[in-house]
Formats: sequence, structure tokens, C-alpha cells
Amino acid sequence: MKENLLERITSSPEICHGQPCIRGLRYPVTLILDLLGSGMAYGDILDDYPDLERDDILASIIYAAKLGRVKSIEMVMVWSSLLMLNLLKN
Repeated sequence: MKENLLERITSSPEICHGQPCIRGLRYPVTLILDLLGSGMAYGDILDDYPDLERDDILASIIYAAKLGRVKSIEMVMVWSSLLMLNLLKN
């Protein structure tokens, strides 16, 4: 199920300069993580951003956790590229 949630994370040069975003919307993953880090609860985020869903928040957390396991910035680039290629194939 976790891997399916990662399909919600998209990246396109036309949207937020290629930053990982939620479902092609203009909500960067970093925004969601910043909101959570500031202490906002899921419900508060969903109230403030009605386009978002609970699974979008979970996907952002999973994405960040995967990035946190990467040992170098080069691996982040490789991992992100592979993730995007995998999502494009589906």
C-alpha cells in the first residue's frame, strides 16, 4: 500500500519548477512537510487546502522517509529519476 501512495507524488518541469508535488497540483511535498512540522494536524491541513486528501499527506511523509534513507545527493537524484520513470511507465 505504501508504494501505491507514492504514485501521488509527481514531478513536472511545468509545475513548481519540477519540485515533487501532490498529484500534479501546485502543492509541493515540502509545503506539506513544513505544515506538519509547524504542528498542524491532518484535519487542519485538509481544511485549509480542500484539494488535498489524507493520502496525499501520508504520501508526502513516505516520500520524505525514503529520501532520508539515501546516503548521498547523487543517490537522491538517481532515486527520484527512477521513481519518476516508474510512474511514467504505469
